[in-house]
Amino acid sequence: MKQSLFTPLPDYQEYSPDEMTARAAEFYAEIRRRRTVRSFSSRPVPLAVIEQCIAAAGAAPSGANQQPWHFAVVSDPETKHKIRLAAEAEEREFYNRRATTEWLKALAPLGTDANKPFLEVAPYLIAVFAQPFSLRPDGSKVKHYYVAESVGIAVGILITALHHAGLATLTHTPSPMAFLTRILNRPAHERPYLLVVTGYPAEDAQTPVITKKSIEEIASFI
Repeated sequence: MKQSLFTPLPDYQEYSPDEMTARAAEFYAEIRRRRTVRSFSSRPVPLAVIEQCIAAAGAAPSGANQQPWHFAVVSDPETKHKIRLAAEAEEREFYNRRATTEWLKALAPLGTDANKPFLEVAPYLIAVFAQPFSLRPDGSKVKHYYVAESVGIAVGILITALHHAGLATLTHTPSPMAFLTRILNRPAHERPYLLVVTGYPAEDAQTPVITKKSIEEIASFI
């Protein structure tokens, strides 16, 4: 068995209880401003911002530290157009045939439909791929563990980082998403996880009037 190497915990910063409470409150105040938008501006965003946010996502914890993810950043207009056409084809199937009445009823207050213009308007699409395994140079497989959980944590950090940087986001999950593997020329063993659409919100962007569950509804303290 490979021997483990350890080093003293680096860069840990401890705060007083009052500081911790204040920092937690400040973070909550910032993150509660985050809203999903479906109307984006085409204004350019520096690529360095996207790179730093993806680097933050790549710092997420993962099963056995295998980091089973890939982030494909798309800004090319022609590629975004191809993604939109493929995504809308799947979405039409969903809204017209696959979705149950109950599901469509749940989506109705959000005003969604099969049209996805934001896939071309927003300056960046970040296609997130999950990797159930990786390949050694000799072609043999290395199994990855807790893949869905690991990628989900990384995506949460990515969305938070983009919001913190001043951008709006939308998570888009047309199903199935095999077209992303083809259009973005990703390896067959990777699985499309979701699309993160990001950029500045349109000046006339609107969001549905919704509420979040209270802490009493989502947590128990025993």
